[in-house]
Amino acid sequence: MLPRRRNGLATGCGTSYWKAVAVLKPPDSHHASAASGWLELGNPREAAAELDRVSPAHRGHPAVLELSWRIHAEEKRWQAALEVATQLIQTAPERPTGWIDQSFALHELQRTREAWEVLLPVAGRFPKTSIIPYNLACYACQMGNHAEARRWLAKAIKLRTQDDIKQLALADKDLEPLWAEIKDW
Repeated sequence: MLPRRRNGLATGCGTSYWKAVAVLKPPDSHHASAASGWLELGNPREAAAELDRVSPAHRGHPAVLELSWRIHAEEKRWQAALEVATQLIQTAPERPTGWIDQSFALHELQRTREAWEVLLPVAGRFPKTSIIPYNLACYACQMGNHAEARRWLAKAIKLRTQDDIKQLALADKDLEPLWAEIKDW
């Protein structure tokens, strides 16, 4: 499972993603779709090779940048992932994926405080994106602020179900300090 999905809370890979790919003209749209397919098959190397075939004019397209981030994330190349996420924010700040991806890369680079500081200010801009409060809960927990983590988990539950969030949280090492109480939900 891709890291930014945080155990199933997907971002950027739904209808809006495919609409964005549809804006690309063939053959670039075909290369982007093929890259996505290779990622779904667990082969980031082939995905990268396919994405390299996208014309230079479209390499900065949000859908292409999202795929590039996913490739770097699969390969655990977090500095490169951070750079792509930063570019995605500059290109499409109205999309939550850039902000989520940037904060997640920072967290994976052991820069959790920065991840928190990047994601917190945009939480209100994307009130229906459940991965944002979930990730903020994870970051708060990792920073030792369990009360804040509980508050963000409650927000994530409002966007999903308690059972969904419970299942995800009990499989997420970032929330391990809260597992005992989460089990009792």
